[in-house]
Amino acid sequence: MRTDTPQPIRLADYRPPAFLIDEVHLTFNLKPSATRVKASLKVRRNGDHAEPLKFNGERLKPISVAIDGRVLAEAERTVDGEYLIIPDAPDAFTLETEVEIDPEANKALDGLYMSAGRFCTQCEAEGFRKITFWPDRPDVLSRFTVRVEADKTFHRLLSNGNLMENGDLPGGRHYAVWNDPFPKPCYLFALVAGELDVLEDSRITMSGRKVDLRIYVDPGMAPRAAYAMDALKRSMKWDEETFGLEYDLDLFMIVAVRDFNFGAMENKGLNIFNSSLLLADPATATDMDFERIESVVAHEYFHNWTGDRVTCRDWFQLCLKEGLTVFRDQSFSADQRGHAVQRIKDVKALRARQFAEDQGPLAHPVRPSSYLKIDNFYTATIYEKGAEVIRMLKTLIGPEAFRKGMDLYFERWDGHATTVEEFIRCFADASGQDLTAFFAWYEQAGTPAVTLKSTYDDARHELHLEFAQETAPTPGQAAKGALPIPVIVGLLDQEGRTQAFVRDGQAVDETVVVLDAAKTRITLTGVDEQPVVSALRRFSAPVKLSSNAEARDRYVLLAGDPDLFNRWEAGQELARALILARASGLADEVGEERYAEAVGRALADQAADPAFKALLLMLPSEPDLALAMSPADPAAIHEAREALRMRLAVHLSEELKRLHNGLQEMSEFSPDAAGAGRRALRNAALDLMAANPRSEVGELAFGHYEAAANMTDAIGGLAALALIGGELYERALADFYERWKGEPLVIDKWFAVQARDPNDSALGRVLALTAHPAFEAKNPNRLRALVSTFASFNPVRFHDPSGAGYRFLADQILATDGFNPMTAARLVEPLGGWRRYKPELGRLMKAELERILQQPGLSKNVFELVSRSLAEDAEA
Repeated sequence: MRTDTPQPIRLADYRPPAFLIDEVHLTFNLKPSATRVKASLKVRRNGDHAEPLKFNGERLKPISVAIDGRVLAEAERTVDGEYLIIPDAPDAFTLETEVEIDPEANKALDGLYMSAGRFCTQCEAEGFRKITFWPDRPDVLSRFTVRVEADKTFHRLLSNGNLMENGDLPGGRHYAVWNDPFPKPCYLFALVAGELDVLEDSRITMSGRKVDLRIYVDPGMAPRAAYAMDALKRSMKWDEETFGLEYDLDLFMIVAVRDFNFGAMENKGLNIFNSSLLLADPATATDMDFERIESVVAHEYFHNWTGDRVTCRDWFQLCLKEGLTVFRDQSFSADQRGHAVQRIKDVKALRARQFAEDQGPLAHPVRPSSYLKIDNFYTATIYEKGAEVIRMLKTLIGPEAFRKGMDLYFERWDGHATTVEEFIRCFADASGQDLTAFFAWYEQAGTPAVTLKSTYDDARHELHLEFAQETAPTPGQAAKGALPIPVIVGLLDQEGRTQAFVRDGQAVDETVVVLDAAKTRITLTGVDEQPVVSALRRFSAPVKLSSNAEARDRYVLLAGDPDLFNRWEAGQELARALILARASGLADEVGEERYAEAVGRALADQAADPAFKALLLMLPSEPDLALAMSPADPAAIHEAREALRMRLAVHLSEELKRLHNGLQEMSEFSPDAAGAGRRALRNAALDLMAANPRSEVGELAFGHYEAAANMTDAIGGLAALALIGGELYERALADFYERWKGEPLVIDKWFAVQARDPNDSALGRVLALTAHPAFEAKNPNRLRALVSTFASFNPVRFHDPSGAGYRFLADQILATDGFNPMTAARLVEPLGGWRRYKPELGRLMKAELERILQQPGLSKNVFELVSRSLAEDAEA
């Protein structure tokens, strides 16, 4: 058990850096197990700070430390494993250090490490301190010049900025010198060296400048980077047209690596990507892969301005770059793939990850107030909820004022590190609105619950809407205040047609109601007949909405709401109520049949987008349903959801067959939204057909798998077979592995399909797979494919009454923590929600958390999340 208790870092304790570094020259002499790093830093004291120089430095073997050319004696400086301390540093000087590091032994994958025989870096959030001595914080911005020397077997020598020179060195070595003219924090530093193929292109910016574009990949993989290159060029064009933002260097590079803790990293001018989010072709990547590549390429490119040119003052402001950039990439994806479908997908992801976070012991504000390890706060709250806060801001002040606020933000803060307060101040100044109350969205944790009561006055043709909001206590925040919540409202008549109304003397068919108190009442006039209220259109705020509407109103919305998000939402609400009723022992078979009929009518709508229909066929997920049941009973939820799936499959059997047969690929594969939508609907139909006990769907699913001309359909067939089980499933699994065993990214999918297997043998299968020759525990992609998928997306088997699923996950956390604490910590969350489940399950989950906490040598990363999960105030 730990005997030391790590001390938190608090926002309230922020102090400006004691020393600043204007210029840095780094020289890397790369060797796999003994890399030498020389650093020459132009250092100056910041203002009237009088404290000693104290730079971070971890896992470094110091060789020398000098000031202005004089080597310091050991008595003049201290190196203690975490810091370099120089008590008597002058006010302005050149600090020269040389250290040795061991990239080959670095399995934590932060700092400088080896991946597939190549050197690679990951410096966000605190990896640079594992490379050289430095004040490792984002408010120290410096101009970097980097010289990289290596054996010529490391063919490419890459770093940030523009290439200044390169050439040969004696002894079969060579070098390259890079300069980044823009000051940046050290977390944006990047270096890659190794044998790589390159896909090259270029683009002319809106001001007429030519920018060279290069994507570096494993040898032979350049063709698979073509879609990423296309997405990059579209992202650059979109950012110019939407925000007036132009790329600023002469060269933009992306490198794909397989061993990576994150999805991708926005290092200035040299993005480093997990290869799973960069490489794609129809044979090896699904439509979801193409969509994610498009989104993540855009996200990291957009960081050039929202994160790189303007960065965070401290890590508590992480949402300033991440939430804002997620909003930007979601907006880009909506323009590329359709606003309604993209909005539904974004909200599904928000609810699956962030709403669960808000309901558990790890709930925290969009801007947290303290942390032990900042690595643990790269969360859905920072990213997805952070994006929702930006979206609400745009809704509240309007698109014109929002664009003015963004322009003002770049004008004021380009080249600086700033705060959320300064960001919001730009929009207040641009719009002339007081946004003081809005700032509470950054400081208050939890998902607000909004209730709506509507009353129609037939005699006066008035509709009275009464909203109430309440946010449940979260750890450290027992008392909650009211938040400004924009709710977009429209009305339909009983036939599903849009019904106009009058608000503030103006005839409209939609309005924004801002809830700014515990209760908000408004009256809409000119309402000619009893309306059906369509509230929270386009999911205008990240809240949980309930109302006094009858089920028949939801059927009207499902059939005809012009707001497609609310059409889909009505179907989800109906399905959720039916599943939870059955799970509680109150099955409504008449309601289930009526729901199946309504879904059938929606499928028959020839005008509806296939991608939208595919989403209509998907019932709420079991983790989503568990959030709505207290205490949650995973087995009962699974059984009830399967019962509704079976009813849909039986009722819609002919329509599902028609869709499956009629949507076969008849032309060349295209990853665009139209092609992806047709494949999504065909695979969703097959998935639902797999729930029909009366059909011979096993043979159909196997035929679907065998005939697949692309990876989307192959995985669709394999996933359907996993639901059915049996000999055909085993044959398909064996065939898939044999066909793709040389493709790591494809084999990740093979592991993930089996991790989702809901059949009784799933846990035994997953345990056996950890001993499979292809399972690489030290590769985060492979670990996530099997372990995270099982724990997060197979609740009925993870929550086995024996507790074996919990023991399995705890064992994996402990094993991974020994070499990669960051990845280990990301496995904790499925155990952290133990209070939400039936007591007999919760006790077993809690016991595993306590077992983890008792282990000696536990990392700060895992200690923080486990201790927060067990803390008494987490019950708030």
